[in-house]
Amino acid sequence: MLPRLRPLSLLHHYKSSLTTTHLTQIHSQLISNGLTHSPSILARLIERYCASSPPHAHLITTHFYNHNNEPNPYLFNVLIRCTPPADSITVFANWVSKQTLKFDDFTYIFVLGACARRAKALREGLQIHCRVIKHGCLSNVMLQTTLIHFYVKTDACRFARKVFDEMPVRTRTAATWNSLIAGYCARKDHARDGLLLFVDMLTGDYGVKANDTTLVCVLSAVARLGYLETGVGIHACIEKTIGGVESDVYIGTGLVDMYAKCGCLDAGLNLFMRMRHKNVHTWTAMVSGLAVNGKGKRALKLFNDMIDSGISPNSVTFTSLLLACSQAGLVKEGLSLFKIMKTKFCIVPLSHHYGCIVDLLARAGHLEDAFEFIVSEKVESDEVLWRSLLHACRLHNDVVMGEKVAKILISMKPEFDVKGCDRNEDYVALSNMCASAGRWEEVAKVREMIIDKGIRSDPAVSAVFT
Repeated sequence: MLPRLRPLSLLHHYKSSLTTTHLTQIHSQLISNGLTHSPSILARLIERYCASSPPHAHLITTHFYNHNNEPNPYLFNVLIRCTPPADSITVFANWVSKQTLKFDDFTYIFVLGACARRAKALREGLQIHCRVIKHGCLSNVMLQTTLIHFYVKTDACRFARKVFDEMPVRTRTAATWNSLIAGYCARKDHARDGLLLFVDMLTGDYGVKANDTTLVCVLSAVARLGYLETGVGIHACIEKTIGGVESDVYIGTGLVDMYAKCGCLDAGLNLFMRMRHKNVHTWTAMVSGLAVNGKGKRALKLFNDMIDSGISPNSVTFTSLLLACSQAGLVKEGLSLFKIMKTKFCIVPLSHHYGCIVDLLARAGHLEDAFEFIVSEKVESDEVLWRSLLHACRLHNDVVMGEKVAKILISMKPEFDVKGCDRNEDYVALSNMCASAGRWEEVAKVREMIIDKGIRSDPAVSAVFT
């Protein structure tokens, strides 16, 4: 039961605890008191409804514009901003077809933001971009920046760069530069372009300076590419412009991650120890760096220090730790980590966690245990796990287990697979297993199956450069 407060006070004070029932009661009070003609009050009500009952928010917006000759799209913008991305795009498309409301710059900003958050919304965003050009709204810097953000999120970096290049140089803000730099740096095939754009930002007279967001993005690109000299130069630039990084947890974490992934563990550890504030990402970056450099025992020790300092690990932390155990052959420790991940820290294992355990057991030659693990964890449908085990069987020359796993993989495939070349890998593996055991009759049968089922194998290509 809600306390006796005015409806407006309830909307202000109870931001997250209001249920749909409470909101309908407040809505009734607003109607009784004649307060539903105020756009600002309805905007707050729409925000609350979007969190618990989006259809109510849609009805309020439609009712307002149907019964009020109000050309201002303010309430519609609130609805677009607060609803889930897929709903925002659908609602926008429906109102476009009605042609009863003239949209403003904020409408396009919010709906493009929804397209950026929704996977595979490039087509819808392109259509919205066309409307923006048609209605002459492209001079808005916020809208242009949102367009860049949308394109990089939908893997259309060339469109993002086109929007960026067409902007007047002096209108670009730090957010504009950061949107494109972050989009480039997040992809390995474009990371170098991000670094070049960052250099252009520093050396050009654009009136914009790099901020924390810029530096974290370029450091991630350096770590991804392994450009240690570039990373050292960026570190020097940071020290010169910002000062010591020991008190900035985000830049410090970026530098630790960069040094560790570039193989400069001593510099990374030195910086890590000097940092005054460390969060879970800082600890995970250092653990991951030790793992990829083959320092499994040191990674486990650092994990214990992390727990002692009161920081709870996340899913990525355990991925790095399991990888470290796998590379160092620490079977007992890896299985223990997998267990406490689920029981103590309540982290649901993902496919790569299962993959790390299968790899851990397989590397150590415990192929039967790896098989039982896949079955007991009920992840038999994951082809990657079985294929990883099959590869281990070939390395350890365990023909019996390899034949068993190969047949499981083949049975998981549909009878008629258009992508025949994908199926060929498992048949060839089975054929090789039988050949290793001298079972030539079975080799012939497998080869006949490949021909009968029309499974195509793409020929390998090799080249010699002189």
